[in-house]
Amino acid sequence: MATTPTRDGPPPDTTDEQLAAMHDDPRFVELKRRLFRFIVPATIGFLAWYLLYVLLSAYARDFMGTVVFGNINVALLLGLGQFVSTFGIAWAYSRYTARNYDPRAEELHDAIHYGETSR
Repeated sequence: MATTPTRDGPPPDTTDEQLAAMHDDPRFVELKRRLFRFIVPATIGFLAWYLLYVLLSAYARDFMGTVVFGNINVALLLGLGQFVSTFGIAWAYSRYTARNYDPRAEELHDAIHYGETSR
């Protein structure tokens, strides 16, 4: 009598044919599209923001040296903004994938490894 694999250990072996078929599965294509929908704009936005900071540091020294208050200038605030935006993007990515990516990826994983289509 065949037993249904459990999720307690590693998943059962998957054949190359199963993995190749997964790449053509509309659910997998949709999964990749969802991920790229976040990654591409976030990457372009962050790189543009970083490039702006570098260019301002190199070519707009007077502007970057403008004192905002005390010993704090525009360059320091924009530099700290780089760190804040990095952590913000990481937080947003984690939240986005937990809501829009992980449940569908787990469903597709189960369908491939355990032959289940839904929970």
